[in-house]
Amino acid sequence: MLLKSLGPGVISGAADDDPSGIATYSVAGAQLGTKLLSTALLTWPLMAAVQIMCARIGMVTGRGLAGNFKQRFPSWLLRVFVMALLAANTINIAADLAGMADAAAMLSGVNAHLLVDAGRNSRHHDQSLFVLLAGE
Repeated sequence: MLLKSLGPGVISGAADDDPSGIATYSVAGAQLGTKLLSTALLTWPLMAAVQIMCARIGMVTGRGLAGNFKQRFPSWLLRVFVMALLAANTINIAADLAGMADAAAMLSGVNAHLLVDAGRNSRHHDQSLFVLLAGE
């Protein structure tokens, strides 16, 4: 029953398999080995509790996080939250691009900055990176 109630949000939240996460985990694993593995016993239940809490708030209210903040907090504070989220997402996208470019640079020998720029200028982002890697 518990596994049925957790849902896909917990699985995707636990996976956190974006390129910047994989790059961070790879570097941390290479430097520290399994020394920090025990922290998963603390962090996973906390992450699961946050995921479940957010899902339940959404189910009860029928609104997303911003909609609930709008009703609970003043509009100027909601704008601060939204701008902080925008900044965090922008930084996360930049870290994802850097992680993918660094991994592709290790495989192809092409400068990572060129790979990011080539992907940015392409209309078919996934195909341009594949073409660059396949051409080597």
